[in-house]
Amino acid sequence: MNAGRRCARLHSRMRAAAGSILWALIMKSVTVNARILAAGMMAASAALMAFAPSAAAQQAYPSKLIRFITPYPPGGATTPLAHFLGKKMTESWGQPVVVDNRPGAGTMIGVDAVAKAPPDGHTILLAGGGLVLVPLLFKAPYDPINDLAPVATFAKTELVLVINLEVPANDLKELIAYAKARPGQLNYGTPGAGGTQHLAHELLNLSADIKTQHIPYKGASPAYTDLIGGRVQMYIATTNTSYPHIKSGKVRPIAVSGHTRLPALPQVPTFAEAGLSGMDELGSWSGVIAPGGTPKAIVDKISTEIVKYMAMPDFKDMLVNQGMTAFYSNPEQFAALLLAEQARYGKIIKAVNIKVEN
Repeated sequence: MNAGRRCARLHSRMRAAAGSILWALIMKSVTVNARILAAGMMAASAALMAFAPSAAAQQAYPSKLIRFITPYPPGGATTPLAHFLGKKMTESWGQPVVVDNRPGAGTMIGVDAVAKAPPDGHTILLAGGGLVLVPLLFKAPYDPINDLAPVATFAKTELVLVINLEVPANDLKELIAYAKARPGQLNYGTPGAGGTQHLAHELLNLSADIKTQHIPYKGASPAYTDLIGGRVQMYIATTNTSYPHIKSGKVRPIAVSGHTRLPALPQVPTFAEAGLSGMDELGSWSGVIAPGGTPKAIVDKISTEIVKYMAMPDFKDMLVNQGMTAFYSNPEQFAALLLAEQARYGKIIKAVNIKVEN
């Protein structure tokens, strides 16, 4: 009898112990799962918090006046582009957009002002194809890749070789022959040392085996004045600046860069058609740049707006009137374009041995 009671008590204790162990295991599992759940909630919360400022930044932008800096003199070919975009942004967002011309130092003054501006999208830059070229030749106070945020390109212009009307040449072959017979006697103008046009002329000298002298100017307007007046005989210019002078008959077009003829200048052959290779990839783009570190939501918002403007008939008409073509790159494509240009220009600079004084 006593043995039976002892056995029952033993079974009861064993059941109690087993229950305690099972309960402990259950509680441990609950605790672990609770910790996992808490960690997941914290991670989700962190993700939402990271997203929230970006979304808030896009929603709140712009919250004040926007400075639209152009690193070129007022009255040039970029002025109507900047004013058009600024006007459209003002209409879309209800905040004033002020075009701010900051020329000088081969565009470095204007670009540096944007590179050092607060990265909130309220200071933006109208940039051109020399953005990555200039720092390859001069000691720039900024890094064009790391200190700036590409937003979008919206237009492209090829380069066109134009000459003074007194030069006895009607095509590229005749011009090269004329220059070869007068080594060092012909001058070419540029809107400044170290730009894409300077690079293009030196590439022409190398490719055609001619020797012409560089006369740099402070902007395109004085360069055209001297080209028309005969102080310089040649000028490789952007089509948007040269088009009015070609149209008025003040200069003679000889050849254009690019792979196909331009709709605005259908009578002018490409360099390749005219018998000179290596001058195809010299066209210049126009685009918008923000300070490095600008939130992606703001960069994307500006880029999306530019796409809308590009579809407008008045924008298309303005490009045609300036001899330009529409050319859109989103922020990622624009960044890749800058890296590719930096590598290509570096190779050309080495090949033609361009040196400029800093």
